[in-house]
Amino acid sequence: MKYLMFVCTDTEPDADPTAAPDVEKWVAERDANGQRLMGDRLAPPTAATTVRVRGGELLLSDGPFAETREVIVGFDLLECADLDEAIDVARSHPMAYEGRIELRPFFDSNA
Repeated sequence: MKYLMFVCTDTEPDADPTAAPDVEKWVAERDANGQRLMGDRLAPPTAATTVRVRGGELLLSDGPFAETREVIVGFDLLECADLDEAIDVARSHPMAYEGRIELRPFFDSNA
């Protein structure tokens, strides 16, 4: 089952950032065992462009789609047997300590 893992900042990180695992090791282990299909960091929110169409008119806005202090800074595409396995993968990511992780399964069009 495929999951998109959003890697986000958080206003309340763990008090001990040294407890976070090394991100390079996390990537290498997940790539080696086939749980991570791809992933990357994102440019800062100031580089974002929001696209909307209203009344047939194209509306472009600089920056992210929402006013928030937490931002998506990266993503990983995971292949896991189930949500429990995806949670185990996410909980071992360094940003689970310093930020937050959102897991979202892909829509099942066969259901």
